[in-house]
Amino acid sequence: MSAFRNKLAKKLAFSAMALALGYIASFFKISSLPMGGSTTLLSMLFICLIGYWYGLKVGLTAAVAYAFLQFIQKPVSVHPVQPILDYLLAFGALGLSGIFKDRKNGLIIGYLVAVFGRFCFHSLSGLIFFTDYTSISIGGAVWASAAYNMTYIVPEVIITVVILFLPPVKQAMKKVKELAQAN
Repeated sequence: MSAFRNKLAKKLAFSAMALALGYIASFFKISSLPMGGSTTLLSMLFICLIGYWYGLKVGLTAAVAYAFLQFIQKPVSVHPVQPILDYLLAFGALGLSGIFKDRKNGLIIGYLVAVFGRFCFHSLSGLIFFTDYTSISIGGAVWASAAYNMTYIVPEVIITVVILFLPPVKQAMKKVKELAQAN
């Protein structure tokens, strides 16, 4: 039983550290948009790491916890469904990285899928906003929402993926995963 507790304690410790680093990184903004959304220094990566280390269940759980932290940090809501889409589901989608836990290049693939999930939920939320609060047509609202969300998500994705492809970073990520999963 103590081996199980030790493994659980290690998962909790690594996950808590990654959540804390993600939360702290979310304050280091490269750019910020007026209606919410910002390009940060790797904040999404830290959350995706949890899924990459421990799989989908733990990844989703941690990502939902992160969603609550983000909502507490700066709640932005102009529509009743927005907190669910923009926080719970969008940030919760970062846990999808856990699907690719054991795949070759699983961190990068998982990160891209997770961030795409986040993008989709933010875009859906934006679609609701643009159709309810502006005179833009539905077709225009789809494009406006997607374009708005791409302006802050795409730069962070590019920065993160470039950093992850650096050989020293690849080696470090491999080593940290080994440490996170070691018995």
